Amino acid sequence: MNRQELIKQIFSRKTFLCVGLDTDINKIPKHLLREDDPILTFNKQIIDATAPYCVAYKPNLAFYESLGVKGMAAFEQTIKYLKTNYPNHFIIADAKRGDIGNTSMMYARTFFEEYDVDALTIAPYMGEDSVTPFLEYKDKWVVLLALTSNKGSHDFQLTEDKDGERLFEKVLRKSQEWANTENMMYVVGATQGRMFEDIRKVVPNHFLLVPGVGTQGGSLQEVCQYGITKECGLLVNSSRGIIYAGHDEDFAAAAAQKAKMLQQEMAEELNKLK
Repeated sequence: MNRQELIKQIFSRKTFLCVGLDTDINKIPKHLLREDDPILTFNKQIIDATAPYCVAYKPNLAFYESLGVKGMAAFEQTIKYLKTNYPNHFIIADAKRGDIGNTSMMYARTFFEEYDVDALTIAPYMGEDSVTPFLEYKDKWVVLLALTSNKGSHDFQLTEDKDGERLFEKVLRKSQEWANTENMMYVVGATQGRMFEDIRKVVPNHFLLVPGVGTQGGSLQEVCQYGITKECGLLVNSSRGIIYAGHDEDFAAAAAQKAKMLQQEMAEELNKLK
């Protein structure tokens, strides 16, 4: 999916919600454990319930890899289900890959050819040659880690050099030499608040993938106040707050209700751009 197609979906659906499929076998409703593939069954019902209220899905690979072959089969079938039934939804594989060039080339082939997802989260620490193999694919996106919402983000991302430039700012500036607004996004945690102002000074037009709204305490209104652009420029992710909103047979309906609430808030923010 290219940039203009993504923007069209956001404004036509009046939402920039991304639903995180962090599907934990120990947290899904117990009655699903009787199914042949509990993870896939859970995902399908969550997707069907939330699709009207979002533009993107973000399965987190760790939750699938932790289950070995069965988990990866569920991931693959989840991607196929999305592409077959909801082809206009953007798919982000949250895998945080990034390695030397030859290895990154294989990761890129895995996610952009074998699984054919739209975007992949990438760790920038190893630099240009670890990222550029992912940029070889037309209408595919690199989502580069910039300023995350976890406590440890302060350990490195906010450190300053002798000129006062923080590491996350260096990542933003340097990476623009490798890509552009058509194929690179950045991960910025919702809990960073007014730091979005600083982010937008460096990348005024790039899309930002924003985790941390909901369970992690990030404010959608604050993210929009400092981070939204005339083309929206945001994909705000909610995972646990949506998919685990319910714990019994009505879990999908509970997820739909949470997603709808966020979509309505997002519609209000988009209306302000007119």
